[in-house]
Amino acid sequence: MLAGKTLVVGITGGVAAHYLPELIGQLRFNYLATVYAVLTPAASRFVSPLTVTVATGTPIKTDIFENLEHNPLEHIHLARMADLVLVAPATFDFIGKAASGLADDPVTLLLAATTAPVLLAPAMHDTMWAHPILKRNLEILKDVGYQIIPPEAGLQAIGDRGEGRMASIGSILKALRETAKLIPKTTKE
Repeated sequence: MLAGKTLVVGITGGVAAHYLPELIGQLRFNYLATVYAVLTPAASRFVSPLTVTVATGTPIKTDIFENLEHNPLEHIHLARMADLVLVAPATFDFIGKAASGLADDPVTLLLAATTAPVLLAPAMHDTMWAHPILKRNLEILKDVGYQIIPPEAGLQAIGDRGEGRMASIGSILKALRETAKLIPKTTKE
């Protein structure tokens, strides 16, 4: 279901970002999807932009102001190319920005410009996952049609155990495949 599809992966600044090159590699080589990536400034503190570029095989976007003199509407072009958009890890901060309609980094700007289905894979400490503000923000995003790939319970970055760990790569791939089934074949023609 993902073969021939164009996926844009938004990577935000969470510890789970280091899993994304593997996920991107599977999308590209096992599922034959074309993958582009956009990173928030904080994401490049957790995963190297060069590593993500190698994984995607396509140029990545890390700054909303880069290439403005050559292509001021690059974010619109990327948003239009997408058959699916995945944001992983979707951090507490990112979810708050997205729910508020902010578009001040490459990932939130992508969401503001796309009409493709959007899937979010939240990842954060269990206390943050349980926070009422996060729950409210997730409901806002669900109301506009975003799909949430629920986090899992398990060992977290600081050694605590609880719910908030980003869904496994297998769970994310399954959610992407299920969503891809719903995309009409003529979407980007």
